[in-house]
Amino acid sequence: MLDFLRDRGLTGTKEGCAEGECGACSVLVARPGVNKPTDWVAVNACLVPVASLDGQEVITSEGLATAGEPGTPPALHPVQEEMAVRGGSQCGYCTPGFVCSMAAEYYRPDRCAHDEGSADHAEGDAEHGPNGFDLHSLSGNLCRCTGYRPIRDAAFAVGEPTDEDPLAQRREQAPPAAVATEYSQDDSTFLRKDTLAETLQVLRERPDAVVVAGSTDFGVEVNIRSRRAECVVAIDRLPELRELRVESDYIEIGAALTLTEIERRLDGDVPLLAELFPQFASRLIRNSGTLGGNLGTGSPIGDSPPVLLALEASLVLADADGERVVPLADYFTGYRQSVRRPGELIRAVRVPLPLSPITAFHKIAKRRFDDISSVAVAFALDIEGGVVRKARIGLGGVAATPIRSFATEEALEGKPWSAETVEAAARVLRGEGTPMSDHRASSLYRSAMLGQSLLKLYAQTTEAVSS
Repeated sequence: MLDFLRDRGLTGTKEGCAEGECGACSVLVARPGVNKPTDWVAVNACLVPVASLDGQEVITSEGLATAGEPGTPPALHPVQEEMAVRGGSQCGYCTPGFVCSMAAEYYRPDRCAHDEGSADHAEGDAEHGPNGFDLHSLSGNLCRCTGYRPIRDAAFAVGEPTDEDPLAQRREQAPPAAVATEYSQDDSTFLRKDTLAETLQVLRERPDAVVVAGSTDFGVEVNIRSRRAECVVAIDRLPELRELRVESDYIEIGAALTLTEIERRLDGDVPLLAELFPQFASRLIRNSGTLGGNLGTGSPIGDSPPVLLALEASLVLADADGERVVPLADYFTGYRQSVRRPGELIRAVRVPLPLSPITAFHKIAKRRFDDISSVAVAFALDIEGGVVRKARIGLGGVAATPIRSFATEEALEGKPWSAETVEAAARVLRGEGTPMSDHRASSLYRSAMLGQSLLKLYAQTTEAVSS
């Protein structure tokens, strides 16, 4: 999409990192809304295949301004105005991307200011302004001048959209429907089908096809490693992969729902997932990335597998012959390998109910946000009467695949939730997996962090369990 825009003179959209980490390429796309029919969603134009936006609405930084009378300059958008008057533009290279990400937050339907005169309204907090602006919406945007203070000031100064604002009004109508697309160039074909059944038939005929949803992984391969595929099949708008259902004994999450959509639809109902989302890449990536994609790549350092392993999740796998349900603990078979057969894709993730009351996700990385984990540990415990009745622990970054920590679970279950039990189990946890040394961490550090994470959980939960 980035190349498409720039080739047409819309050069506000910039290329910086070409892997979705800097946000210079941010644009707005009309997508199905959570609280309104349409949400304006910021995405990385450097990762999105342009054919996947066939028939869709895209707003660049140039499109935010309102055209004036002939011979007069356009009227700046409120976000652009605040960035200008507060000195947030600096060199200006990253500004269009910041502006688009800020505009997405500006139009977020549930953003609301604190009550006038309250302490919250006067001060907000470090990451939320008195106007309800969430700075995490800019977590995928980098300023090369390190001038974040005036950008933050601009974000915290924007008001509410007016009733006459055309982009605010646009949220009240449904977004464009997905369009069945077949586009070929240079011996490569992009396909989007209307239904899951049609898509699965294509995958049966073309088992070599690359399946993309948000393209946050494949887009990096295209840009950085010059990877090309003979056939790309888009599944991100298939209705059958975009449902979220709560049944009596499980929650089913469609594999093509974006992480942002899941986060906002669940609204904290699965606390372990709620703890995961802010630590998963950036808002820009979460606006496109999916659970199906994160699991489908089979990466041993993906952030969602440890959490889903602790939740005892299962995957609904579908092909042209039907569906089967596979426990996630049995899904991974080797480095970036799984039990998924050719022509088969992940339709949904199922999380069994009821949920364990004691949960935590510990991500050890060099940066607080928007980083790849060195080690990731997820816990889900049932503790009754001071005794661990059930323990589920998911690990990432310590083996060729994400793994369940079965030995540590056994060391905890049936034992009192005490310092002695936890210290003994922590020694077991340090020996789980086969951690290796690389540029992110040494094997000894990874092992140490495993044990430390359980000690941290105990320190965090002792008071809650005893009360």
